[in-house]
Amino acid sequence: MKDGKIRFRLVTTKLISIAAVLAVLWIIVFAQADGIRSKSNAIKVGAQAPDFTATTTSGLPASLSAYRGKIVLINFWASYCEPCVREMPLIHQLLQSRNSEIASLFINIGETKGTVQAYMKQHQFAFPVIIDITGKISKQYGIIGLPATFIIDENGNISKIVQGEVPDAASLLS
Repeated sequence: MKDGKIRFRLVTTKLISIAAVLAVLWIIVFAQADGIRSKSNAIKVGAQAPDFTATTTSGLPASLSAYRGKIVLINFWASYCEPCVREMPLIHQLLQSRNSEIASLFINIGETKGTVQAYMKQHQFAFPVIIDITGKISKQYGIIGLPATFIIDENGNISKIVQGEVPDAASLLS
């Protein structure tokens, strides 16, 4: 009887170990396949910009498709991100100087409405801000770090991508 219990435990332990190894292999294979898919679906210059609809911090609806026919600057940012804070005045100045030519949508990552509104008021910025609470927009654009800026042409295609801090206005619109 004792031998039967020991043998049963050994077989059970081996089966559980095999199942665990297979589960880990399954996860690795599918994670790599998902990574390959996401790289092949990565957002690129020349591609159609993913459309989104959201509400700005001032309560107004905003969607990328509403800006068709205009150049749109989309900037993913957060007030806790030092490069974001450094580039914001530059982008603000660019938008002020080309007000009628360029529309803007600033997409905040991970902050509350109160924090964003206080930051905007403190720095006297008046552009529309969307808070990407769920991360859906960030995921559509493949955001892995902040800041990230996209220039969308009049036809809704991505004409420029700047990952990281924008060094100067010329680098955005060249």
